[in-house]
Amino acid sequence: MHPHMKIGIFDSGLGGLIVMSNLVATLPHYDYIYLGDTAHVPYGNRTQAEIYNFTEKAVQHLFDAGCQIIIIACNTASAEALRKIQQEYLPAHFPDRRVLGVLIPAAEVAVKQSSTQIIGVLATSSTVESGAFVREILKISPQADIIQQAAPDLVPLIESGNFDEAQQFLADYLAPFTENIDTLILGCTHYPILKRQIQEILGADIHVVSQDECMGEKLHSYLENHPELSEKLSKDSTHLFYVTELTETSVNLAQKLFNNPVPLQKITLE
Repeated sequence: MHPHMKIGIFDSGLGGLIVMSNLVATLPHYDYIYLGDTAHVPYGNRTQAEIYNFTEKAVQHLFDAGCQIIIIACNTASAEALRKIQQEYLPAHFPDRRVLGVLIPAAEVAVKQSSTQIIGVLATSSTVESGAFVREILKISPQADIIQQAAPDLVPLIESGNFDEAQQFLADYLAPFTENIDTLILGCTHYPILKRQIQEILGADIHVVSQDECMGEKLHSYLENHPELSEKLSKDSTHLFYVTELTETSVNLAQKLFNNPVPLQKITLE
């Protein structure tokens, strides 16, 4: 009898629903639990200690809810908190479970796609300051030249459903990239909602690496390589959605990001 273990997806807000939508499309049989820490979004302007604290509580909650694998869809959390979760928290508390991030898969795809190895990163202030994308890209491609740009206004605007207003910031944020790079990583789970507008501003010659597009394939190959984990996962195609703060805006936004009605349930992280 297999235990009924699920796949957890954690994000600072609702942006991770774009990633979840892609995972469900690629791997529809599994059971998923989504947790968005909407009470504390955006993470990009917070301290590393706060980000780690929120992330650990969320991970604990998802494990308690029966997750075998958790994907941290939030780059701000992936940038710094993930390593500590993997190296210290898991061995001490849940040695047989796994937590994966979205940052390394995006770096891998970008290096593979870029012919000049001049790669742009659009991300939150915290992710840019952490240098995590630079670190991971240079590990794979030591010659790479990386241009980073922080976009502090995008997440708060997207989370409040103001896509048109968010779009008005794009030209400024993308200006450092237009002449220089051949590949841009959208280094935040929220940004794919503006993918089409970003591509239009950059022009057709620049590849845009969007995490929602690469995570389905990455998780698929991860599960193939780790049958001891994948055989614990139940396949009832169920979806649960938890948020730490529930508003009318979040219900409407969730539906837009997930392309389906999303029955959000409010929980408190202790």
